[in-house]
Amino acid sequence: MTNHLGDIQHSKAIIIFGANPAVNHPVGFQHFLKAKERNGAKLIVIDPRFTRTAAKADMFIQIRGGTDIAFIYGMLNLIFKNKWEDQSFIADRTFGIEAIKEEAKKYPPSVVADICGVTEKQLMEVTKLYAHTRPGTLVWAMGLTQHSIGTGNTRIAPILQLVLGNMGRSGGGTNILRGHDNVQGATDLGCLSDSLPGYYGLSEGAFKHWAKVWQVDYEWLKSQFDPATMNKAGFTLSRWWQGVLQEEEIHNGKSGKIRGLFCLGNGLISTAQTNKVAQALNELELFVVVDPFPHDAIAYTQKSDGVYLLPAASQMETSGSVTATNRSGQWRFQVVKPLYESKPDEEILFELAKRLGFYEEFTRALGDGKGNFVWPDDATREINYGMKTIGLSGWTPERLKEHTLNWHLFDSVTLKGRGPLQDSFYGLPWPCWNEKHPGTPNLYNISIPVMQGGMGFRNNFGLEQELDGKKYNMLASQGSVPPKSSQKGGYPEITADNIEELTGKKLTAKEKEIVKGKNWKTDLSMTLVNKALEAGLCPYGNARARMYVSTWVDKIPLHREPIHTPRPDLIAKYPTYPDQPNQFRVATKFASLQKDWTKEFPLQLNTARIVTHSGQGIEARVSLALTEINPEMYCQIHPNTAGNYGVNEGDFVWIHSPEGFKAKVKVRLSYSVKENVVFAPFHWAGVMQGESLEAYYPQGYVPYSIGESINGVTNYGYDIVTQIPETKCGLCRIQKA
Repeated sequence: MTNHLGDIQHSKAIIIFGANPAVNHPVGFQHFLKAKERNGAKLIVIDPRFTRTAAKADMFIQIRGGTDIAFIYGMLNLIFKNKWEDQSFIADRTFGIEAIKEEAKKYPPSVVADICGVTEKQLMEVTKLYAHTRPGTLVWAMGLTQHSIGTGNTRIAPILQLVLGNMGRSGGGTNILRGHDNVQGATDLGCLSDSLPGYYGLSEGAFKHWAKVWQVDYEWLKSQFDPATMNKAGFTLSRWWQGVLQEEEIHNGKSGKIRGLFCLGNGLISTAQTNKVAQALNELELFVVVDPFPHDAIAYTQKSDGVYLLPAASQMETSGSVTATNRSGQWRFQVVKPLYESKPDEEILFELAKRLGFYEEFTRALGDGKGNFVWPDDATREINYGMKTIGLSGWTPERLKEHTLNWHLFDSVTLKGRGPLQDSFYGLPWPCWNEKHPGTPNLYNISIPVMQGGMGFRNNFGLEQELDGKKYNMLASQGSVPPKSSQKGGYPEITADNIEELTGKKLTAKEKEIVKGKNWKTDLSMTLVNKALEAGLCPYGNARARMYVSTWVDKIPLHREPIHTPRPDLIAKYPTYPDQPNQFRVATKFASLQKDWTKEFPLQLNTARIVTHSGQGIEARVSLALTEINPEMYCQIHPNTAGNYGVNEGDFVWIHSPEGFKAKVKVRLSYSVKENVVFAPFHWAGVMQGESLEAYYPQGYVPYSIGESINGVTNYGYDIVTQIPETKCGLCRIQKA
């Protein structure tokens, strides 16, 4: 999220792709409504389904799922044709516009109308409105990411903002709504299989950096890994089961097949391919679930041994920081001590580390290094110390606590503090470079000094890039720099070799020795960061935003039809990717699956949330009050479609997937979906292909509501870069039960 929810009130136009904040973020949605009320903002919603958010829109476009890239290229086609782009912004702060312009020429209104299932008039009206109503913010959520071209979607959206000059502006930016509390924090802390904390990656240099932070010997750390896999991405949450079933080739080094699973605070059944998850759970030798609630996943294995449920403490029984969707930190204070035999997550992990024989190394950087530390304060200090890449050095526990205790002193629209906290923004949104920095509410803003939250785009990909045989300077142009900077234009990231030249200040002999061979990301002394800030420089440099990436499969975003497309006639022109032999340690199918599935599976399947429940519904469906509001799993189909299948409101239907799995759910008739679309929420579990799993829950702990998991019929399909599942545009067929 480049800006924040309150900043949306500064927008003149809000365009939403694949998000439904009225339902998924009902508290945050107040900022959208206030933007309309106070600022006259125009709300534009692009979605396959007429949602509660769409009900508040000034303009709603009901797009075919999986065609967002084509739609945005259609917008860019009209923007370039009519010269509505921000030419100076593009010239000064971006790279690769020529390639984008050439691709946009392929998407005139008639082509977009055919691909996306909209009218030419709708495309032209929404483009004109959004291009002429600035600043405009672009919002998305999982409706844009959960596709085999999800990464392309999340590239084309910022490109639209760059072209219109909406990036780095209050009321502009790209605002990605995270689905749960602290999803952003979990990502920042490295809860991904391809990165260490702070997005350092898995290179030798990254491991050496964290070895220093953790105060462990790098060679010892290296000895804990298989050398063949240490620096390679691991399994993803969406495909871990393939490491058990081995239906397709896996590349897991000496470890081979996955035999045990330790699940800490994750739904499991809320991922795609529930049938495969269930098969894998049954084949595991060890399955451990750590959760405050009796977990639905336990009911999906019929194993009578090797399955353990460890009672974890809830957020009310613990304390520490969480990171909101806008990059702000918030400190939670413990309300009550853990009840009964439940334990906080860290105690469970500490005990596990002891039994595995590395507790001393695990805690060495905390407190005095001898096992005497204050949790979670000292863990927060360890994060401050190591996570330079996103600027968490200013996130001391003292500052975060002060903000939480004095939240009333902050403006909800600007995040600016008042009184004793007037020099900071609420939650110190990262980057918060040091303890004097106020935080950065809006990224990439060059209209204010760095020490007030200003910054250019990051220099992370060299000083030159080549495109069509020409070499381009990747640094921002003259004048594109925050005020009070020692530089008049773009500059590279700060290193020991260039610090004196860029800042105009000399280092002492001692300082030179401390930073020798370091850059701003690896200098734990903070010398390079602090010297840069004193000179008005952002530590990561000031470069151009890349629209063209030479090292990626798609150099620029390309429309590719979903793997299970309802338009097989478009496959030849917009094919998916070649199969990937080793993607996150598993073979992944793309082109070999893309064919004409429509004769047997003529309907497109769309899944999403409902406001009553959250995620898999583990917490909500054990609430009697919430269960009374939404007591059962259902699907929505258009009345005309229901008539064609002889189905009425309240009937049960089987929803079949191309993978051979099926789900039995109740029908609700709705005009919110098109005639060829089936919608279903993903919050239920506990019923599998019509069979109740009640007998497999811990005795006395069956949720008040159980139902089919729609993820059992979401189609096989994963993003080419992240491996996020393609859950928003698969195919299905329905049959009256």
